[in-house]
Amino acid sequence: MTTTERHSAESLLSRFRAKLQLFSKPEIVRAPARHWDGQRFRNLGTDTKHSSWAALRWLKSRQPAAWPTWVDSAPSPEKPAACHSEQLADWRVTYVNHATVLVQIGPWNVLTDPVWSDRVSPVTFAGPQRVRSVGIALDDLPPIHAVLLSHDHYDHLDIRTLMWLHARDRPLIVTGLGVDAVLHAHGIDNVAAMDWWQSLALGPLTVFFLPAQHFSGRGVRDRNRTLWGSLLVQSSAGCLYFAGDTGYGPHFQAIAEQFGAPRLALLPIGAYAPRWFMGPVHMDPADAVRAHQDLQAVYSLGIHFNTFQLTDEAMEAPVERLTEALQAAGVDAAHFGVLGEGESRPA
Repeated sequence: MTTTERHSAESLLSRFRAKLQLFSKPEIVRAPARHWDGQRFRNLGTDTKHSSWAALRWLKSRQPAAWPTWVDSAPSPEKPAACHSEQLADWRVTYVNHATVLVQIGPWNVLTDPVWSDRVSPVTFAGPQRVRSVGIALDDLPPIHAVLLSHDHYDHLDIRTLMWLHARDRPLIVTGLGVDAVLHAHGIDNVAAMDWWQSLALGPLTVFFLPAQHFSGRGVRDRNRTLWGSLLVQSSAGCLYFAGDTGYGPHFQAIAEQFGAPRLALLPIGAYAPRWFMGPVHMDPADAVRAHQDLQAVYSLGIHFNTFQLTDEAMEAPVERLTEALQAAGVDAAHFGVLGEGESRPA
């Protein structure tokens, strides 16, 4: 994709209008006891100290590294197959951008936190703007059967992309409690909103919504009114684990104890600086390596970097620090790596 083609996704998304939901306040009907206080969800066993006041302190003092205005990614050499394989044990993973990953589990096409918009913001004219082209053109996506949607932040829940996918494929969107209200408001009705540790069947697959250490909100009245989480797809040929957006915490070990070592883990490595503010809710590469070890993952893929400048580290820092963290922990780089946008590998 070249600079002249960078708005190709925007042209496809332009007919979908996102409602401004800055003042919405989702109502939770089925409220859990342990991580719901009657008004808001909370992380278990930890105080993230990631408050609005801390955010103001960061915004006043931040010193972000310089990022390029635009980087052309090499185009994907071929479109992903509509059906990767008839064999459930035959997997392929393709990195799209940010936290968007296409995982093909035999004939099943699963997409995580799909974002094709140029900006991750309540509006299309301001807010964090992409600086790197998407690895797969939107209309080159194979038919999507399921979307794993970790939470409602704009760089993870891109409502226009989800509206486009719903119009074309009507995939099942699996997400946390309360996020369904955001989707329903835009005519997206094929949604399963679940509490932590709940699951549903999708053909031969079972999809679980699991804990993460993070927060939620799309406006000024809805902070932590919807549930964030990670997701796991269980099959007879192994498990896919998608960490979503999370700080490092005990949930990784708990998930490994429940499900065993995932065959493929998608772990965030970017948007981590400064650590005093981002540390509780965003892993850095060293945290991601610890999570990989807790999970005992066969292979982990680093995500959540390289696309939008959300925090203060340099664009190249996550990959550089991941290499250092793997060496420091004695983890073979063959078991934890990154892919370029549009690049794929067997999983």
